[in-house]
Amino acid sequence: MADAKKADVKKADAKKVDAKKADAKKAAKNAANKKKPNLFQRIWKYLLACKGELKKITWPSVGQTTKNFGIVIAVIVIMGLFIFALDSGLYALLGLVMGTGSAA
Repeated sequence: MADAKKADVKKADAKKVDAKKADAKKAAKNAANKKKPNLFQRIWKYLLACKGELKKITWPSVGQTTKNFGIVIAVIVIMGLFIFALDSGLYALLGLVMGTGSAA
């Protein structure tokens, strides 16, 4: 009796597995039947999405742009002066160490 029950359970499990495989095949077949839109439709859809995203952008005002430009220029000048001073100092230090500096 126990062997017969085990065999019935195995058959039922096999039927469930077969049913799942059949469902998976149907889903794959349905997905394969759906065609992608042609290239031009996809490009048009992409461009429309880009246009929608551009509308969401908050652009800076002229005043904000001018202020940010001034900050960038100031930082560039300050960093340039810092690097110039550092380079000059290290060059002078190297001249003292190497003995090539002018003896005053």
